[in-house]
Amino acid sequence: MRSSPRTSEITVVGAGDILVHPQVWAQAQRDGNFAAMFAGVRDVIAGADLALCHLETPVGEPFQGYPRFNAPPAVVAGIKATGFDGCSTVSNHTFDQGQDGVERTIAALDAAGLGHAGTASRPADAGHAAVYTVHGVRIAHLASTFGFNGLAAPDGKTWLAERIDPDRILAEAHRAKQAGAAIVIVSLHWGTEYRHDPNADQLAWANRLAGSPDIDLILGHHAHVVQPIRRIKGTTVVFGMGNELARHATPEDANREGLMVRVTFAQTGTRWAVKTVEPLPTWVDLSPSIRIVNLTTAVGDTGVDAARHRTYQAAYDRVRKYARS
Repeated sequence: MRSSPRTSEITVVGAGDILVHPQVWAQAQRDGNFAAMFAGVRDVIAGADLALCHLETPVGEPFQGYPRFNAPPAVVAGIKATGFDGCSTVSNHTFDQGQDGVERTIAALDAAGLGHAGTASRPADAGHAAVYTVHGVRIAHLASTFGFNGLAAPDGKTWLAERIDPDRILAEAHRAKQAGAAIVIVSLHWGTEYRHDPNADQLAWANRLAGSPDIDLILGHHAHVVQPIRRIKGTTVVFGMGNELARHATPEDANREGLMVRVTFAQTGTRWAVKTVEPLPTWVDLSPSIRIVNLTTAVGDTGVDAARHRTYQAAYDRVRKYARS
């Protein structure tokens, strides 16, 4: 995150789901850290004025995979080392480890100096945006999820995590703008897993939120496959960025593909608005090591062997097709 004097343009990079399966933490143990898996996209992430991830799982011990995740806290250090400034932390897995899981995750992010949106460790923090100051410009980040895999809020403490409610989101975004945010970004954990097209709820919620003068960008997560980028009522909606880092039990092309988006905001008068949206396809290599691949770079790398290059080119073409559909 940049803190130099004001500028007329700001770049924000959003990335897909970070889903720490057992094979992912086993790779981190072999590497000695999580950062090595992100090395291929570090230039994009660290080069943004603001970079936001989606940490889908709580962290803590003992480590657990699907269906009730508990990821190694060391993933947070990997996120920080890659250049991310903060993450949305609310998902269908938020309550996998109860209130302790929510609180441990927030504490780990706080200790690493990373922002977080969508979960709270005390009632007073619920519904408040994470706020970043970039080149003297305040950017607010809100996040919500469609549900919690059937789990209820621990002891009825619904303030622990934000559930999608368009009226509430609009009110929180308005409050953020009133408090001085020039740009408000909303992350939504929504959609149907492994489905490339937005479902009815996504379309309804997007249409309800889009066009608000208080929301400048919507970033989507959850489907584990790439979904389209659309302009709705003047608002950029990235329906789904697929996986940034994951290793599903049954790896398929679609769940190895992801999408980072580099959004450039420009100032016109007193208002900031989206100027350009650049889709940056990604891929998760599974051998010889788990690594995130920046496909935009990889398809131009003449040093890649022919078979791997064909895999990268095919994935690059598919992701761009999904994003533009």
